[in-house]
Amino acid sequence: MFDHPLPIPPVKEPKFTYTNNETGAVIDYYEVEVTAIEKQVYPDLPATTLYTYDGIQPGPTFMMQKGRQAVVRFTNNSPTNSSVHVHGQYNRAPFDGWAADYALPGQYKDYYYPNAQNARTIWYHDHTEYQTATNVYRGLEGFYILTDEEEQALNLPAGDYDIPLSLSAKQYATDGSLVDEEHNHTGLWGDVLQVNGQPWPFLNVEPRKYRFRLLNGAVSRSFDLSLQEDEYNKTIGFDVIASDGGLFSHPVNTNHIGIANGERYEIIVDFASYAGKNITMLNECGMTGNLDYAATDRIMRFIVGDQMTDCTNNGKIPENLRYIPPAPETAVTKNFTFSRIDGDWVINGVGWADIENRILTRPTLGEDEIWELRHGGGNASHPVHIHLVDFQVLSREGGRNVVLPYEAAGMKDVIWIAPGEVVRVVARYAPWKGVYMFHCHNLIHEDHDMLVAFNVTQLEKWGYDNSTIFIDPMEPRFRPKDANPEDYTEEAIYKKLDWFYSLDAYNQTSEWETSS
Repeated sequence: MFDHPLPIPPVKEPKFTYTNNETGAVIDYYEVEVTAIEKQVYPDLPATTLYTYDGIQPGPTFMMQKGRQAVVRFTNNSPTNSSVHVHGQYNRAPFDGWAADYALPGQYKDYYYPNAQNARTIWYHDHTEYQTATNVYRGLEGFYILTDEEEQALNLPAGDYDIPLSLSAKQYATDGSLVDEEHNHTGLWGDVLQVNGQPWPFLNVEPRKYRFRLLNGAVSRSFDLSLQEDEYNKTIGFDVIASDGGLFSHPVNTNHIGIANGERYEIIVDFASYAGKNITMLNECGMTGNLDYAATDRIMRFIVGDQMTDCTNNGKIPENLRYIPPAPETAVTKNFTFSRIDGDWVINGVGWADIENRILTRPTLGEDEIWELRHGGGNASHPVHIHLVDFQVLSREGGRNVVLPYEAAGMKDVIWIAPGEVVRVVARYAPWKGVYMFHCHNLIHEDHDMLVAFNVTQLEKWGYDNSTIFIDPMEPRFRPKDANPEDYTEEAIYKKLDWFYSLDAYNQTSEWETSS
C-alpha cells in the first residue's frame, strides 16, 4: 500500500483553432478516441480490460479558458456505446450527453461547448443509457477545468501545486479482471480505492500550500475524507474553497469532508508544518449505504519533503473569493421523491424506460424554482444531479438535519440525499430552453432506472422546427455519424467549425441573469 506514485493526467491540447474572420471569435477543436485497452492495475494480478479516453484512465484533462468555445470530437473505437456528458457546464441539449444519444462503435460525435461560466472543476464522463455504470467503472471519465481572470487574480496555488484527484472504488477478481456485477441493482462499492486510476498511491509534496480538486468518480461509493499526520495520528485541518459550481464566497475550514458520487470540492492543504512527515488521506467507514472492507479506510499518502522550491501563489487564502447572490426569497416549489418500486429505482414513480412520461416537469425559462428532493425509504442514499443549472442548498430536514457549511457556501449541481431526508434546493432554469436530465448519481441506480428529464420549454409532442434546433437532445443534425477519413481532413474540420459558429448557439446568455 502507498507503493506507487499518483498518476496525473496530461493536459489535452487542441488540434486546430478556428478564428472567425469577421468577429475574431475562436473555437478550439480537439479529438479524443474512446478505446479499450488491456492494463495491469492491481499489483501481482494480470491485466484487465479498461475503456478509456485517449488510452488513459482517467482521460486527459481539458484546461479551458472562459470565453474560448470548444468542439470536441469523440470517436468511438471501443466495443461499447458512447455518450459523453460534460458534468457542470451548461451545454445546449444536443451536446449535453443525452443518454439515448450515443455513438455506436465506429461512429463519432462532435460536442460543441460554450466555456462561458465562472471558473470551476468540471468533469466529463460516459452517460449512455443502461451502460453508464459499466462504462464509467471501466474508466470513461476525466477532468474538464474551466478558468477565468477573476480566479487567476486570487493567486491560489497553481501549476504543479494544483492537482486533480479522482477517487474511485473497484473490485478485482483473482484473474485480474474487474468484477462488474451486472445483476446488482443496489450498488457497486469496490474494495480497492483508487486515485487517478492507481490503487492507494503516494504523492511527493513540498512543505507549502497545494490546491487539490477532489472528484468522486466512483460508481456507488461515497467518501468521508480527512487528513492525518502519521507519526502522532494528528488530524489536520484544511480549507474548502470551491464546490461543483465554482469558488465559494469565502473559505470554509474543516477537518473532514463528505463527497458523494459526482460531487467536486476544491481544498487547500498547507503542508508547511509537516516537512519530513507522512500525511495519509483517510476515509471514514460507515457512510450510509456503503459496504466497507479491510482497506477502504485509507485512500492515499502525501510524503512531505524538506525543501520548498517555489513560493509562488503560497500566500494567505483571500477571505473573499467571489460574490454569490443570495437565494431568492420566493419561487415555485416542486416535489420529487426518490424511491424503489418493484425492483426499479424511480423518481415520482417514473423511470427512464417510461418514454412517454419521463419528462416530469417544465420549468419556465429564467424563472427560479425550489425543488424538494425527498428520500422515499430504504437504506440507500441518492446523490441527485440536476443538469444545466447550478443550485443553492436551502435546507435539509430529517436524517442529518443540517446543511453542512461547505454545502451552503457555494453553488452545487449534486446534492446527497440520505435516508429520511428532504433537501430543498433552488435554481434559476436558464440560460437555455431544452430537454435535460436529472437523476441519481449512484450509477447503478441511474441505470436501473432513476433517470428522468425536465423541459425548459413546453413544446408539444417533440414538434421542433429550425428555430428550436437546440431544444431537442436528439436533433438529427447533431447525432453521431459513421467515422470516415473525409470528415477528419483539415478542410472538413474548419468547414464544420465555421458551421457551428454560424448557428449562434451560445451568444444569448446575457438575456438571462443566472443564479451562478
